[in-house]
Amino acid sequence: MTTESVDVAVVGGGPAGALTAMLLARAGREVMVVERAPRWRWRACGVFASPAAVAALRSIGIPERDLTRVARPVPAMHVLSAGGTSFRLTYAGSGALEDSSVGFDRSALDPLLLELAEASGASVRVGATAERLRLERERARIDVTGNDPFDVVARVAVGADGLRSRVAAAAGVVRRPPLGARAALTFHVPEDGGGEAPTRAPAEGGRDARMVVFDDGYVGLAPVPGGRVNVGIVLGRSWFSRLRRSGGWPVAREILASLPLPEDAALAGHEPLDSVAGVTPLGQSVSRRAGDSWLLVGDAAGFLDPFTGEGLHRAIASATLAAESIDAVLAGRPGAGLAAYERGMRSRFGTKDVVSRIVQGFLARPALFEYAARRLAARSGVRETMGLVIGDLAPARRALDPRYLTRLLAP
Repeated sequence: MTTESVDVAVVGGGPAGALTAMLLARAGREVMVVERAPRWRWRACGVFASPAAVAALRSIGIPERDLTRVARPVPAMHVLSAGGTSFRLTYAGSGALEDSSVGFDRSALDPLLLELAEASGASVRVGATAERLRLERERARIDVTGNDPFDVVARVAVGADGLRSRVAAAAGVVRRPPLGARAALTFHVPEDGGGEAPTRAPAEGGRDARMVVFDDGYVGLAPVPGGRVNVGIVLGRSWFSRLRRSGGWPVAREILASLPLPEDAALAGHEPLDSVAGVTPLGQSVSRRAGDSWLLVGDAAGFLDPFTGEGLHRAIASATLAAESIDAVLAGRPGAGLAAYERGMRSRFGTKDVVSRIVQGFLARPALFEYAARRLAARSGVRETMGLVIGDLAPARRALDPRYLTRLLAP
């Protein structure tokens, strides 16, 4: 078995891992990406993102022609409570890709980012699994299995391997999922109800995303390129026995048929275009995001819930912060350390995590969520601020300001 030495070994080739590798390779670092899937396949992952995600991709040099191909503008998120209250969260954009929330085509986005990482100089090994990791003080050692097994020795190992991160497990930082046992189902259906998605929908770009809350769960519907709608269903523990008994698609089909959607958005009778991917538990919690020879990015660094649509933007932001911290360490800059990444992530997202947990607290109490939904529906200024905070376009502290909370919750 051969041993390869690199500056940085990235475990996982999703958006966070690919972007971390791309940025470090551009800085002249020797980077290897280890991705276990031999080719892209659909799996449970987020597709809806606020304008902040597109702006972040643009800021690190993703070409405009590529963004146009992988992202579809989405004017707003239309939320419908279990009690029938509806409101429309906008993100202060015009609806054009430049300043709109979007639905990403992950079958195009993920391979694109890996290609850009490789074009920047990173070594990308697909069909290779990081089987055993030893995270030492000055370096990380990784046993990689696959068609051509090898060992990797790196100054830094980056865990970009999602909710069941092996890097996080090797570092001993995995904690209980933050919101308890929940399951998620995701798949695509054709937007027009036909059996096959067209190459491009006739009026692609003008359809709202939707979030429909029901008893012990919710459904997110996001239009994506290619005339498709991505369906994401999050289910609490009360649904587990039915999932075990019937399987993912029968439960999903029943839920789609029951959604109180207008005729132009109804999905009853639509068949899935890909396999119904599932994940449980939904969520990842870690006690630390960095150590002497490792750090975690994307979902591996902690993931609360997809309701607030923060996963993709956080993946991009964490990759940027990680690349900056790692490059400083490799350059031997005075005072540099991977702990700077931990501080940067806490500063960037700590308050937003508090807001997200408050939203989850409301969701867990239907009467409380209904109370807040009615006030958001009736108070445009309060609703606009909430959209900006949820979309990472305004400081999260604005949603915790006592004056804002008074405007939101007062009768």
